[in-house]
Amino acid sequence: MKRLISFLKKPSPKHSFKHTISEIVDYLPTKIYLFERVFTHRSLEEVDEKGQKINYERLEFLGDAVLGAIIGNYLYNNLPSADEGELTQMRSKIVRREFLNRVGKSLGLYPLLKSRVEKSRYGNDIHGNLLEALVGAIFVDAGFEQCLFFVKNKVIDPYVDLETLGDKIVSHKGLLVNWFQKQKMTYSFDVFEDPGADLALAFKAKLLVNNQLVATARDSNKKKATEKVSKRAYFKFKESIQHNKS
Repeated sequence: MKRLISFLKKPSPKHSFKHTISEIVDYLPTKIYLFERVFTHRSLEEVDEKGQKINYERLEFLGDAVLGAIIGNYLYNNLPSADEGELTQMRSKIVRREFLNRVGKSLGLYPLLKSRVEKSRYGNDIHGNLLEALVGAIFVDAGFEQCLFFVKNKVIDPYVDLETLGDKIVSHKGLLVNWFQKQKMTYSFDVFEDPGADLALAFKAKLLVNNQLVATARDSNKKKATEKVSKRAYFKFKESIQHNKS
C-alpha cells in the first residue's frame, strides 16, 4: 500500500516540465503546449492535426520582434538624449546573437531541447534561438506585460549596462568600412571556400587595404569569416581610428 501511495504522489513528466518552466519565466504558464514547442527542434518532424509543423521556429520569429520592441522601449526611456541612430546602434548591441546566446545559456534552456540531432553538433546560436522562442511563447501565453516583466528581470537587469555597452562594437566590418571611406582608402574583402586542415573552418577571408594584405581569417561561413578578418584588421588600425574620433 505504501508503495502504491508513493507511486500516486509521483509527479507526472508534464507537471515536472511545467514546474521547470514556471521557475524560468517566474509565473505559472496556462498554455503549456507553447512551451513544449519552444524546446521542439524541427529534426523531430512533428506535425499537429492540421499537418502544420511543430517546432520553435515560428515562436522564435515572434520573440525576436517582441524582444526588439521591449529593448527599444527601454532604451527610449533611459537614453533621452540619444538620437535615432544611437538608439538603433544600442539596440543592435543588446539583441546581437552573442549577447542573446549568453543570456539563453545562463537560463539553462539548452538541456530542455528535444531533437534528433546530436547536441554536440549545435553551435552557440541555439541558446539565443531558444531564448527568442521562449519570449514568443510568453507573449502568446500571457501578453506583452508579462514579456516585459521577464525581459526586465532576466535580460536587462542582470546583463545590460548602458555605460559599458556604449563602448562595444556591433560590427567590426561596418566600423572599418565607414572609416576606410572617410579616409578615402581603397579596400576589398575576398571570401572563398578553402577548408584547409580544419573542416569546421571551411571559409577563408582576406582583407586588402590600398592593395596591401592586412589580415586573413577562417570560420564556418562567409559572414563569420568576414567579421573575424575585420576584427583582426581593426586592431591594426585601432589607434588611428580612435585618434580621428577625439
